[in-house]
Amino acid sequence: MASANIVTLTAANFAEKVLQSKLPVMVDFSAEWCGPCKMLAPILDQVAEANKDKFVIGKLDIDQARDIAANYRISSVPTLMVFKNGEVTNQRSGLMSKRDLEAMF
Repeated sequence: MASANIVTLTAANFAEKVLQSKLPVMVDFSAEWCGPCKMLAPILDQVAEANKDKFVIGKLDIDQARDIAANYRISSVPTLMVFKNGEVTNQRSGLMSKRDLEAMF
């Protein structure tokens, strides 16, 4: 479950919330069963709160949106991708610090 600062992404809203967004969007490709994903969640929440006017952070459960995960060749979680104007501009996998996350933009 995402926090109030994190947008819950689904197959139904991915195009609207990510590909058509006016702001850059960081997508957290994660899974409910993923330990590092759970450890990353509070850090993502801090980054989202501190930068809510600059960019959006969204969480996509790869088990619920398998087609999207396959389309972006997600092979491990957490994987974070930054989208600007519908295009992937940065990508990293694994647990990261707040500073590393903000540097992705």
